[in-house]
Amino acid sequence: MRKKTFAAAALLAAATMTLSACGSGGDGGKPVVSVSEDSARHRAVTVLDQPFEKPDLVLTDTHGEKYDLRKETAGRPTLLYFGYTHCPDICPLTMNNIAVAKKALPKADQDKLRVVFVTTDPARDTPAELGKWLKGIDPQFIGLTGDFATIQAAARSVGISIEPTTKDKNGKPVSVHGTQVVAFSPKTDGGYLFYGEDASVDDYTKGLPKIIKGQNP
Repeated sequence: MRKKTFAAAALLAAATMTLSACGSGGDGGKPVVSVSEDSARHRAVTVLDQPFEKPDLVLTDTHGEKYDLRKETAGRPTLLYFGYTHCPDICPLTMNNIAVAKKALPKADQDKLRVVFVTTDPARDTPAELGKWLKGIDPQFIGLTGDFATIQAAARSVGISIEPTTKDKNGKPVSVHGTQVVAFSPKTDGGYLFYGEDASVDDYTKGLPKIIKGQNP
């Protein structure tokens, strides 16, 4: 497993350089993808020597109820990802990789794990839309939506940049967002691991048992 230690401050400074653009289609129906200048997002695992504080985030879940991230995930191993349901590639691949790896865990550990998907496109990702999309991946995954500015601030607090959804020259919606998954320890509630967009099922399968216990991979 590839891994490297980074200070959280350094990742915050580089946040604006760790973006991918995901569109619902471009020329010839192909997704719109930008090239990042920072290869850090491609590393399978980055271990932070200064963990991030879990965002103080209250949004709306797929049942239309308020969800307090800190309160609901306190003392639980948690994976946090910012993306959107209309993403043609990275977002569904990332969520499916986690879902496959999660199924390899003992049932008790599966129940402990919290996987939280926060939309970067709240205008289109209603609670019902999020619920339908996540149900097809893993019914236990938690989907959150709400005010974009609140979501953007929460993402930036853990070194991930997201931008408002715009349209490309063909009028297709494009959402630009960081592609990392942040893992939070059940012991400290600190975000101490970054999984890059190239993280495979095998990377998550190897890492999740240690995340459950609050150990570094």
